[in-house]
Amino acid sequence: MTAPSPLRPPAPVPAPVRPHRPTVTELRLSAFGPHRGAVFPLGPLTFFAGPSGSGKTTVLDMYDALARLGAGDVLDEVFPDPSHRVPESAVADGQGRRGFRIGCTVDGPAGPVRLDLAVQAEPELRIVSERLTCDGRDLLTTVLRDPRRRTVQAGWYTGGAVSVTRAPLPDDRLATALLPLRVAGRTGGERQVLAAAEQVLVALRSVYVCDPQPRRMRAPVPVEEALLRRGCDNLAAVLRRTGQECAIRYGALVAAAREGCAGPVVGLTTEELAGRTVRAVLDRGEGGVTPVGRLGDGELRYLAFALVLLTGPQVLDMAQVVEVPDAFQALAVLADGFDRGLDARQARALGELAGRMCARGHIGLVGTVADGGVVRGVDGAVVVDLGA
Repeated sequence: MTAPSPLRPPAPVPAPVRPHRPTVTELRLSAFGPHRGAVFPLGPLTFFAGPSGSGKTTVLDMYDALARLGAGDVLDEVFPDPSHRVPESAVADGQGRRGFRIGCTVDGPAGPVRLDLAVQAEPELRIVSERLTCDGRDLLTTVLRDPRRRTVQAGWYTGGAVSVTRAPLPDDRLATALLPLRVAGRTGGERQVLAAAEQVLVALRSVYVCDPQPRRMRAPVPVEEALLRRGCDNLAAVLRRTGQECAIRYGALVAAAREGCAGPVVGLTTEELAGRTVRAVLDRGEGGVTPVGRLGDGELRYLAFALVLLTGPQVLDMAQVVEVPDAFQALAVLADGFDRGLDARQARALGELAGRMCARGHIGLVGTVADGGVVRGVDGAVVVDLGA
Protein backbone atom coordinates (compact mmCIF):
# COMPACT_ATOMS: atom_id res chain seq x y z
CA MET A 1 0.00 0.00 0.00
CA THR A 2 1.45 3.33 -1.03
CA ALA A 3 1.73 5.95 1.67
CA PRO A 4 -0.20 9.14 0.92
CA SER A 5 1.98 11.97 -0.28
CA PRO A 6 2.31 14.86 2.17
CA LEU A 7 0.24 17.92 1.47
CA ARG A 8 2.26 20.63 -0.20
CA PRO A 9 1.59 24.26 0.60
CA PRO A 10 0.36 26.28 -2.35
CA ALA A 11 3.08 28.00 -4.32
CA PRO A 12 3.45 31.64 -3.31
CA VAL A 13 1.95 34.15 -5.70
CA PRO A 14 4.79 36.31 -7.01
CA ALA A 15 4.48 40.00 -6.31
CA PRO A 16 3.86 42.14 -9.38
CA VAL A 17 7.04 43.44 -10.96
CA ARG A 18 7.05 47.21 -10.76
CA PRO A 19 9.18 49.41 -13.02
CA HIS A 20 12.02 50.96 -11.08
CA ARG A 21 11.86 54.08 -13.26
CA PRO A 22 8.71 56.15 -12.56
CA THR A 23 6.79 56.47 -15.83
CA VAL A 24 3.56 58.17 -16.86
CA THR A 25 1.40 55.30 -18.14
CA GLU A 26 -1.94 57.07 -18.64
CA LEU A 27 -3.26 60.55 -19.42
CA ARG A 28 -6.81 61.58 -18.54
CA LEU A 29 -8.46 64.56 -20.19
CA SER A 30 -11.78 64.43 -18.40
CA ALA A 31 -12.68 67.89 -19.67
CA PHE A 32 -9.91 69.74 -21.46
CA GLY A 33 -10.13 71.57 -24.76
CA PRO A 34 -11.90 69.36 -27.33
CA HIS A 35 -11.60 66.25 -25.13
CA ARG A 36 -14.34 64.91 -22.83
CA GLY A 37 -13.87 61.76 -20.77
CA ALA A 38 -10.73 60.83 -22.73
CA VAL A 39 -8.36 58.23 -21.29
CA PHE A 40 -5.15 57.49 -23.17
CA PRO A 41 -2.81 54.66 -22.05
CA LEU A 42 0.82 55.43 -22.85
CA GLY A 43 3.50 52.94 -23.81
CA PRO A 44 7.23 53.58 -24.18
CA LEU A 45 6.53 54.92 -27.71
CA THR A 46 3.10 56.44 -28.37
CA PHE A 47 1.94 58.51 -31.33
CA PHE A 48 -1.29 60.48 -31.61
CA ALA A 49 -2.50 60.71 -35.19
CA GLY A 50 -5.38 62.53 -36.79
CA PRO A 51 -6.38 65.52 -38.88
CA SER A 52 -5.96 69.14 -37.84
CA GLY A 53 -8.36 70.00 -35.04
CA SER A 54 -8.61 66.46 -33.69
CA GLY A 55 -6.83 67.42 -30.44
CA LYS A 56 -3.41 65.82 -30.96
CA THR A 57 -1.43 68.82 -29.77
CA THR A 58 -3.85 69.38 -26.90
CA VAL A 59 -2.88 66.01 -25.43
CA LEU A 60 0.80 66.98 -25.43
CA ASP A 61 -0.01 70.43 -24.06
CA MET A 62 -1.82 68.81 -21.14
CA TYR A 63 1.13 66.48 -20.46
CA ASP A 64 3.51 69.45 -20.58
CA ALA A 65 1.25 71.41 -18.22
CA LEU A 66 1.32 68.63 -15.63
CA ALA A 67 5.10 68.42 -16.00
CA ARG A 68 5.50 72.13 -15.36
CA LEU A 69 3.21 72.01 -12.34
CA GLY A 70 5.23 69.06 -11.04
CA ALA A 71 8.39 71.14 -11.42
CA GLY A 72 6.87 73.86 -9.21
CA ASP A 73 5.58 76.38 -11.75
CA VAL A 74 2.59 78.45 -10.66
CA LEU A 75 -0.76 78.03 -12.33
CA ASP A 76 -0.91 81.31 -14.30
CA GLU A 77 2.51 80.62 -15.83
CA VAL A 78 1.38 77.19 -17.00
CA PHE A 79 -2.04 78.38 -18.25
CA PRO A 80 -1.65 82.02 -19.42
CA ASP A 81 -4.97 81.80 -21.30
CA PRO A 82 -6.94 79.23 -19.29
CA SER A 83 -10.33 79.94 -20.87
CA HIS A 84 -9.08 78.34 -24.10
CA ARG A 85 -8.70 75.05 -22.20
CA VAL A 86 -12.32 74.98 -21.05
CA PRO A 87 -14.50 72.75 -23.26
CA GLU A 88 -16.74 74.88 -25.47
CA SER A 89 -19.83 73.07 -24.24
CA ALA A 90 -19.04 73.69 -20.56
CA VAL A 91 -21.82 75.64 -18.84
CA ALA A 92 -21.01 78.08 -16.04
CA ASP A 93 -22.59 77.49 -12.63
CA GLY A 94 -24.60 80.06 -10.68
CA GLN A 95 -21.41 81.90 -9.69
CA GLY A 96 -20.13 82.03 -13.28
CA ARG A 97 -17.47 79.37 -12.69
CA ARG A 98 -16.09 77.17 -15.47
CA GLY A 99 -12.98 75.05 -15.63
CA PHE A 100 -11.29 71.87 -16.78
CA ARG A 101 -10.20 68.52 -15.33
CA ILE A 102 -7.01 66.61 -16.10
CA GLY A 103 -4.99 63.78 -14.61
CA CYS A 104 -2.41 61.07 -15.09
CA THR A 105 -1.23 57.74 -13.69
CA VAL A 106 2.42 57.16 -12.83
CA ASP A 107 3.67 53.60 -12.37
CA GLY A 108 6.81 52.81 -10.44
CA PRO A 109 8.11 51.21 -7.22
CA ALA A 110 5.16 52.54 -5.20
CA GLY A 111 2.64 51.00 -7.63
CA PRO A 112 0.25 52.86 -9.94
CA VAL A 113 -0.37 56.32 -8.49
CA ARG A 114 -3.20 58.49 -9.82
CA LEU A 115 -3.09 62.30 -9.84
CA ASP A 116 -6.29 64.19 -10.69
CA LEU A 117 -6.85 67.95 -10.83
CA ALA A 118 -9.89 70.16 -11.18
CA VAL A 119 -8.94 73.69 -12.24
CA GLN A 120 -11.25 76.69 -12.19
CA ALA A 121 -10.49 78.92 -15.17
CA GLU A 122 -13.25 81.51 -14.76
CA PRO A 123 -13.75 83.94 -13.13
CA GLU A 124 -10.42 83.36 -11.33
CA LEU A 125 -7.74 80.81 -12.15
CA ARG A 126 -7.19 78.39 -9.26
CA ILE A 127 -6.91 74.71 -8.43
CA VAL A 128 -10.17 73.81 -6.72
CA SER A 129 -9.43 70.15 -6.00
CA GLU A 130 -6.54 67.69 -6.24
CA ARG A 131 -6.44 63.98 -5.45
CA LEU A 132 -3.49 61.62 -5.16
CA THR A 133 -4.46 57.96 -4.81
CA CYS A 134 -2.71 54.58 -4.71
CA ASP A 135 -4.16 51.10 -4.19
CA GLY A 136 -7.61 52.58 -3.68
CA ARG A 137 -6.50 54.85 -0.84
CA ASP A 138 -6.65 58.63 -0.94
CA LEU A 139 -3.18 59.80 0.02
CA LEU A 140 -3.88 63.49 -0.58
CA THR A 141 -7.04 65.46 -1.20
CA THR A 142 -7.56 69.18 -1.47
CA VAL A 143 -10.78 71.14 -1.67
CA LEU A 144 -11.65 74.82 -2.02
CA ARG A 145 -13.58 75.68 1.15
CA ASP A 146 -13.71 79.46 1.02
CA PRO A 147 -13.65 81.16 -2.42
CA ARG A 148 -12.57 84.39 -0.72
CA ARG A 149 -9.25 82.87 0.34
CA ARG A 150 -6.42 81.96 -2.04
CA THR A 151 -5.91 78.61 -0.32
CA VAL A 152 -7.33 75.10 -0.44
CA GLN A 153 -7.83 72.79 2.51
CA ALA A 154 -5.44 69.86 2.11
CA GLY A 155 -5.54 66.53 3.91
CA TRP A 156 -2.92 63.81 3.61
CA TYR A 157 -2.91 60.29 4.97
CA THR A 158 -0.97 59.83 8.22
CA GLY A 159 -1.99 56.39 9.46
CA GLY A 160 -0.99 57.17 13.04
CA ALA A 161 -3.02 58.34 16.01
CA VAL A 162 -4.49 60.94 13.68
CA SER A 163 -5.42 59.29 10.40
CA VAL A 164 -5.34 62.50 8.33
CA THR A 165 -3.30 65.68 8.72
CA ARG A 166 -4.95 68.87 7.47
CA ALA A 167 -3.41 72.19 6.53
CA PRO A 168 -4.06 75.07 4.10
CA LEU A 169 -2.02 75.13 0.89
CA PRO A 170 -1.88 77.73 -1.92
CA ASP A 171 -4.46 77.32 -4.68
CA ASP A 172 -2.03 78.19 -7.50
CA ARG A 173 0.46 75.35 -7.05
CA LEU A 174 0.35 71.59 -7.30
CA ALA A 175 -0.13 70.35 -3.73
CA THR A 176 1.63 67.08 -4.57
CA ALA A 177 4.79 69.08 -5.36
CA LEU A 178 4.64 70.67 -1.88
CA LEU A 179 4.28 67.41 0.07
CA PRO A 180 8.03 66.62 0.35
CA LEU A 181 8.39 69.94 2.20
CA ARG A 182 5.37 69.43 4.46
CA VAL A 183 5.32 65.72 5.34
CA ALA A 184 7.82 64.51 7.91
CA GLY A 185 7.63 60.79 7.13
CA ARG A 186 7.41 59.68 10.76
CA THR A 187 4.59 57.16 10.26
CA GLY A 188 4.05 54.39 7.74
CA GLY A 189 1.21 56.36 6.21
CA GLU A 190 3.35 59.47 5.77
CA ARG A 191 6.10 57.41 4.17
CA GLN A 192 3.56 55.99 1.73
CA VAL A 193 2.42 59.51 0.88
CA LEU A 194 5.99 60.64 0.32
CA ALA A 195 6.83 57.61 -1.84
CA ALA A 196 3.77 58.18 -4.04
CA ALA A 197 4.33 61.93 -4.35
CA GLU A 198 8.02 61.58 -5.15
CA GLN A 199 7.25 58.92 -7.78
CA VAL A 200 4.83 61.28 -9.52
CA LEU A 201 7.20 64.23 -9.29
CA VAL A 202 10.20 62.31 -10.66
CA ALA A 203 8.16 61.22 -13.68
CA LEU A 204 6.76 64.70 -14.33
CA ARG A 205 10.08 66.47 -13.89
CA SER A 206 11.74 64.10 -16.38
CA VAL A 207 9.86 65.58 -19.35
CA TYR A 208 11.61 67.29 -22.27
CA VAL A 209 9.56 69.14 -24.87
CA CYS A 210 11.24 69.10 -28.29
CA ASP A 211 10.04 71.20 -31.22
CA PRO A 212 12.95 71.79 -33.65
CA GLN A 213 12.78 75.13 -35.48
CA PRO A 214 14.78 74.79 -38.73
CA ARG A 215 14.80 78.54 -39.49
CA ARG A 216 16.73 79.09 -36.25
CA MET A 217 19.10 76.14 -36.67
CA ARG A 218 21.09 77.38 -39.65
CA ALA A 219 23.33 80.05 -38.13
CA PRO A 220 26.56 79.35 -36.18
CA VAL A 221 26.09 79.33 -32.41
CA PRO A 222 28.36 80.02 -29.41
CA VAL A 223 30.57 77.07 -28.51
CA GLU A 224 29.59 77.26 -24.83
CA GLU A 225 25.88 76.51 -25.43
CA ALA A 226 26.09 72.83 -24.57
CA LEU A 227 22.49 72.15 -23.47
CA LEU A 228 20.03 71.52 -26.29
CA ARG A 229 17.14 73.97 -26.17
CA ARG A 230 13.63 72.84 -27.06
CA GLY A 231 13.84 74.63 -30.41
CA CYS A 232 17.21 72.94 -31.11
CA ASP A 233 18.64 76.20 -32.50
CA ASN A 234 21.97 75.46 -30.75
CA LEU A 235 22.22 72.03 -32.40
CA ALA A 236 25.81 72.56 -33.60
CA ALA A 237 27.22 73.24 -30.12
CA VAL A 238 25.53 70.14 -28.69
CA LEU A 239 26.78 68.03 -31.60
CA ARG A 240 30.30 69.22 -30.80
CA ARG A 241 29.92 68.26 -27.15
CA THR A 242 28.43 64.85 -28.00
CA GLY A 243 31.29 64.08 -30.37
CA GLN A 244 33.82 64.86 -27.64
CA GLU A 245 32.08 62.89 -24.86
CA CYS A 246 30.78 59.64 -26.37
CA ALA A 247 32.14 58.05 -29.52
CA ILE A 248 29.50 55.27 -29.46
CA ARG A 249 26.55 57.64 -29.39
CA TYR A 250 28.17 59.88 -31.95
CA GLY A 251 28.71 56.94 -34.27
CA ALA A 252 25.03 56.04 -33.94
CA LEU A 253 24.11 59.63 -34.77
CA VAL A 254 26.25 59.53 -37.92
CA ALA A 255 24.50 56.30 -38.92
CA ALA A 256 21.13 57.99 -38.36
CA ALA A 257 22.21 60.96 -40.49
CA ARG A 258 23.17 58.56 -43.25
CA GLU A 259 19.60 57.20 -43.25
CA GLY A 260 17.79 60.53 -43.04
CA CYS A 261 19.84 62.97 -45.10
CA ALA A 262 19.97 63.10 -48.89
CA GLY A 263 23.26 62.22 -50.60
CA PRO A 264 26.29 60.37 -49.22
CA VAL A 265 27.16 60.89 -45.54
CA VAL A 266 30.41 59.51 -44.18
CA GLY A 267 30.64 61.74 -41.12
CA LEU A 268 29.03 64.49 -39.07
CA THR A 269 31.45 67.01 -37.69
CA THR A 270 31.65 70.58 -36.40
CA GLU A 271 33.86 73.51 -37.33
CA GLU A 272 34.83 76.27 -34.92
CA LEU A 273 34.53 79.71 -36.50
CA ALA A 274 35.52 83.23 -35.54
CA GLY A 275 34.09 84.64 -32.35
CA ARG A 276 33.99 81.27 -30.55
CA THR A 277 31.09 80.07 -32.64
CA VAL A 278 30.57 76.66 -34.20
CA ARG A 279 28.68 75.20 -37.12
CA ALA A 280 27.87 71.59 -37.99
CA VAL A 281 28.79 70.03 -41.34
CA LEU A 282 28.09 66.77 -43.13
CA ASP A 283 31.20 65.02 -44.42
CA ARG A 284 30.39 63.89 -47.96
CA GLY A 285 33.65 61.98 -48.48
CA GLU A 286 35.05 62.78 -51.93
CA GLY A 287 32.16 65.22 -52.35
CA GLY A 288 33.55 67.57 -49.71
CA VAL A 289 31.39 68.91 -46.88
CA THR A 290 27.91 70.43 -46.62
CA PRO A 291 27.14 72.89 -43.81
CA VAL A 292 24.11 71.65 -41.89
CA GLY A 293 22.60 75.10 -42.38
CA ARG A 294 22.11 74.27 -46.05
CA LEU A 295 19.98 71.21 -45.36
CA GLY A 296 16.24 71.15 -45.85
CA ASP A 297 13.79 71.70 -43.02
CA GLY A 298 12.94 68.02 -42.83
CA GLU A 299 16.59 67.00 -42.64
CA LEU A 300 17.21 69.47 -39.81
CA ARG A 301 14.21 68.28 -37.81
CA TYR A 302 15.28 64.68 -38.41
CA LEU A 303 18.80 65.36 -37.10
CA ALA A 304 17.50 67.21 -34.05
CA PHE A 305 15.12 64.41 -33.02
CA ALA A 306 17.82 61.79 -33.65
CA LEU A 307 20.21 63.70 -31.38
CA VAL A 308 17.62 63.84 -28.59
CA LEU A 309 16.88 60.13 -28.86
CA LEU A 310 20.57 59.21 -28.79
CA THR A 311 21.62 61.41 -25.88
CA GLY A 312 20.04 61.97 -22.46
CA PRO A 313 18.98 64.56 -19.88
CA GLN A 314 22.57 65.65 -19.25
CA VAL A 315 22.73 67.41 -22.63
CA LEU A 316 19.12 68.66 -22.73
CA ASP A 317 17.98 72.04 -21.46
CA MET A 318 15.51 70.74 -18.88
CA ALA A 319 15.06 70.61 -15.13
CA GLN A 320 17.46 67.99 -13.80
CA VAL A 321 16.26 65.66 -11.03
CA VAL A 322 19.70 65.69 -9.45
CA GLU A 323 18.61 64.06 -6.19
CA VAL A 324 17.60 60.84 -7.99
CA PRO A 325 20.23 58.62 -9.69
CA ASP A 326 19.96 58.38 -13.49
CA ALA A 327 19.25 54.64 -13.22
CA PHE A 328 15.95 55.48 -11.50
CA GLN A 329 14.74 58.04 -14.04
CA ALA A 330 13.17 57.67 -17.47
CA LEU A 331 13.35 60.62 -19.84
CA ALA A 332 10.00 61.40 -21.50
CA VAL A 333 10.27 63.30 -24.80
CA LEU A 334 7.22 65.20 -26.06
CA ALA A 335 7.49 65.64 -29.83
CA ASP A 336 4.68 67.60 -31.45
CA GLY A 337 4.81 67.25 -35.25
CA PHE A 338 7.18 64.28 -35.17
CA ASP A 339 6.74 63.84 -38.94
CA ARG A 340 6.45 67.53 -39.83
CA GLY A 341 8.53 68.32 -42.91
CA LEU A 342 9.76 64.73 -43.22
CA ASP A 343 9.15 62.50 -46.20
CA ALA A 344 7.82 58.98 -45.61
CA ARG A 345 11.30 57.44 -45.68
CA GLN A 346 12.67 59.86 -43.07
CA ALA A 347 9.62 59.51 -40.83
CA ARG A 348 9.90 55.74 -40.92
CA ALA A 349 13.62 55.74 -40.20
CA LEU A 350 13.17 58.16 -37.30
CA GLY A 351 10.28 56.13 -35.95
CA GLU A 352 12.37 52.96 -36.05
CA LEU A 353 15.22 54.74 -34.24
CA ALA A 354 12.72 55.86 -31.58
CA GLY A 355 11.45 52.28 -31.28
CA ARG A 356 14.96 50.91 -30.69
CA MET A 357 15.85 53.54 -28.10
CA CYS A 358 12.52 53.41 -26.23
CA ALA A 359 12.78 49.61 -25.95
CA ARG A 360 15.80 50.07 -23.68
CA GLY A 361 13.65 51.57 -20.92
CA HIS A 362 15.60 54.75 -20.18
CA ILE A 363 13.66 56.96 -22.59
CA GLY A 364 10.07 57.22 -23.79
CA LEU A 365 8.47 59.34 -26.47
CA VAL A 366 4.97 60.71 -26.92
CA GLY A 367 4.52 62.40 -30.28
CA THR A 368 1.97 63.59 -32.78
CA VAL A 369 1.94 62.70 -36.47
CA ALA A 370 -0.28 63.90 -39.28
CA ASP A 371 -0.14 60.46 -40.91
CA GLY A 372 -0.23 57.50 -38.58
CA GLY A 373 0.68 55.21 -41.45
CA VAL A 374 4.32 56.34 -41.47
CA VAL A 375 4.94 54.95 -37.96
CA ARG A 376 2.33 52.19 -37.82
CA GLY A 377 4.09 48.85 -37.55
CA VAL A 378 7.26 50.26 -35.94
CA ASP A 379 8.34 47.81 -33.24
CA GLY A 380 6.94 48.92 -29.88
CA ALA A 381 4.95 51.84 -31.30
CA VAL A 382 1.33 52.45 -30.32
CA VAL A 383 -0.65 54.72 -32.65
CA VAL A 384 -3.75 56.41 -31.22
CA ASP A 385 -5.97 57.61 -34.06
CA LEU A 386 -7.98 60.62 -32.90
CA GLY A 387 -9.65 60.94 -36.29
CA ALA A 388 -11.41 57.58 -36.06
